[in-house]
Amino acid sequence: MGSTVVVTGGNRGIGYAVCEQLAGEGFRVLLVARDQERGARAAASISGDVGFVAGDLTTIASVRRLADELRGGCPRIDVLVHNAGVWPSRRTLTEDGLEESFAVNHLAPFLLNHLLEDRLGRVVQVSAGLYVKGRAEVGRTSVGADFHQMRTYADTKLCNLLTVPLFAERWRASGITIDAVHPGVIRTGLGDRRGPVGWLLTMVKRKWATPEEGAGPVVGLAHGTGTGRYFHLTEEVPLEGPALDGELAGRIWKEAETLTSAG
Repeated sequence: MGSTVVVTGGNRGIGYAVCEQLAGEGFRVLLVARDQERGARAAASISGDVGFVAGDLTTIASVRRLADELRGGCPRIDVLVHNAGVWPSRRTLTEDGLEESFAVNHLAPFLLNHLLEDRLGRVVQVSAGLYVKGRAEVGRTSVGADFHQMRTYADTKLCNLLTVPLFAERWRASGITIDAVHPGVIRTGLGDRRGPVGWLLTMVKRKWATPEEGAGPVVGLAHGTGTGRYFHLTEEVPLEGPALDGELAGRIWKEAETLTSAG
């Protein structure tokens, strides 16, 4: 059996293109998506060894169920690509009382990393350059306090990115590696809106890069061997602003541990 890669949010956009490209390289690909019908259809449309695993990343319980299913079918996960993401238009709380994009963009990858770490070889975190506009506040970002359509997305991406160097250090002795990448401004459904704003955004997106182009840097890092790094497209760049705050990173990590009961 070839190397196994798991891609969350793999039924469309960058995630689908990543699945397609890695399957074409001979990987065994497990495409994770919340919608059973769309996910199964997406997996079936890709040539190669591609399977589908239904996985809802919005609640702690559903992330744990996904991890159990992946553990049952994967003695080893050579590459785990955290691609799934939410760019919210309004404040929505999950069953756990957490803001939805915080749950999907930050807590789900954090918990999956913990639950699967004895199976992992490499982790690729799809990030966003907007993290520099974010503000991570323990006890507030998690519940969407001061919700804002733009900044809340940046806040959650910052929370997630703050944990990447900590995972790199945690896993250094075991050999698991983790890197994060901003794949560029890509023409996907992320952040789509209705009404006049949505129409304008659709027009603007026509000039953005395709999902296939966005998948390139992600696929490149799937073959990488470094750890704790952040890439803008294919170039490694230093973290900036709030992402350099080690004390904040520690507090964000502790909060995630408490919320998920991960250790």
